Amino acid sequence: MRIAVIGTGRIGAFHAGVLARHPEVHHLVVADADAARAAEVAALTGATAKATVTEAFTGADAVVIASATSAHATLIAAAARAGLPVFCEKPVALDVPKTLEALRAVEAAGTELQLGFMRRFDAGYRHARELLRSGRLGRLHTVRAVTSDPAPPPAAYLPLSGGLYRDCLVHDFDIVRWVTGREVTEVYATGSDAGPAMFRAAGDIDTAAAVLTLDDHTLVTATATRCNGAGYDVRLELAGDQDQFAVGLDDRTPLTSAEPQGPGRPDKPWTGFLERFAPAYEAELDAFVRLVRGEAANPCDGRDALAALRVAEACELSRRERRMVRMDEISAG
Repeated sequence: MRIAVIGTGRIGAFHAGVLARHPEVHHLVVADADAARAAEVAALTGATAKATVTEAFTGADAVVIASATSAHATLIAAAARAGLPVFCEKPVALDVPKTLEALRAVEAAGTELQLGFMRRFDAGYRHARELLRSGRLGRLHTVRAVTSDPAPPPAAYLPLSGGLYRDCLVHDFDIVRWVTGREVTEVYATGSDAGPAMFRAAGDIDTAAAVLTLDDHTLVTATATRCNGAGYDVRLELAGDQDQFAVGLDDRTPLTSAEPQGPGRPDKPWTGFLERFAPAYEAELDAFVRLVRGEAANPCDGRDALAALRVAEACELSRRERRMVRMDEISAG
C-alpha cells in the first residue's frame, strides 16, 4: 500500500514514523509547505518527499492529513475528488459550514473519511465503554471528563486553534458520546483568561468548564486547562448507582493526594499527548489501513467529527452569551 502524509509537523512526523513501520505500507510519501521539514522526515522514515500535494496524491492508495487546521477541509475535498480514502487529524474545520462542505465532498465521491479521535483507541477508554455496557455501574448518573495540558502552546498557535473548546475539549465531547452511546442535548459553559496574556490577546481562554446534559439525563462535567504544571492529565470518571471507575488513573497520573496516607506525586508524570496516547495513535492508523483494505468498518467518520464540533460550538456560544444552550440551536446541516 502507498500512503501519502500531508503535513510533517510534530503529529505528522509521528504518523509518518508509525506508517513506515506498518507491514502493509510499502511506500510512504510525505509533503509539507516547508520542503526542508518534509525532506527531514522523509530521511528519518525512508519515505519519499514530494514538492506538492498533487504529486503526493499521484499513485497513492490513501492519504493521511496532518497539516495546519485551516487546510484540512480543502485537502479532504481534494482527496475525495481524487477517489482517495482519508485519515485526517481533528477537526475537519473550525466551523460547521466548512465541515459540512468537506463531508458532502466525501459523500459525493463515495470515499471514506476517518477522523483522528485517538482516545477511542486507548485501552482504558475502550474498557470503560465495555464495562458501562456490561451493566456493572447500574444507572449511569455522572460523568467527569478532565483534560489538562502541562504548558500552553506557542502564542502564534492560539489564533489558529479555534479556541479551547474546539481544539482541546472536542476530544472529551467525542469520547463522552462514544463511551456512553448518548447524545448531548444542552450545555452550559464558562471559561477564564486569567493566565498568560497571550490568551487574552488571541481572544481565547486558558481554562474552561462545561456542564453537559445527555439525552438520558446523565450529567457530564468537562474541564480543561492549558496551564497544569503538574503534568499532562487526561481522565474520564463514570459514576453509577452500583459502581464507579476511572480512565487515566495510574501511577503516572499527575495528581497528588492531600491525605496523609494517600499517594504522593508520581515519579514520572505524563508529559504530553504523544507520550500518553502513543499506542492509541498507532492503533487508529492500523484501523485506517484495515479500512482502506476493506477489512474493517470506519471507526470514526465525519459525522462523528461534526457531532463533537457542534457541542464545542454550543459551549462557545454559552460562554459568550452566559446562558444555557440547547443543541438544537446549533446547525446540523
